[in-house]
Amino acid sequence: MPDTMSLERATEFGAAWNSGDPDLIASFFAEDGVYHASVGPDHLGRTFRGKDEIRTGAAVFFARFPNGKFENLKVEVAGDMGSFEWDFVTTDADGKEVRTAGCDLLRFRGSEVILKNAFRKVPG
Repeated sequence: MPDTMSLERATEFGAAWNSGDPDLIASFFAEDGVYHASVGPDHLGRTFRGKDEIRTGAAVFFARFPNGKFENLKVEVAGDMGSFEWDFVTTDADGKEVRTAGCDLLRFRGSEVILKNAFRKVPG
């Protein structure tokens, strides 16, 4: 495995969030990786630690938003840190499109993700 995260691999990780495949998501993380979802009971949303929990967290996300897609993904990599900016598009119970802007702060160890901390704008 390469010793740094490439822009190409980080972009593949971002695109994987449109796959519906929790195993694919988990494959980008280090064994001790952490994913802070943008919603949940904890201070940083719901926290998933380690590949098994991250796989579960991705499955929960895909179940909650089965038709959701990330669009306009902008990926940055700077050494062991990176970010995603995105629009998340889904439909509400009435079939109306809902578009939410958000971002993820990322940390890497080599070519693996050790932290994904998700944030989203909440209309109000």
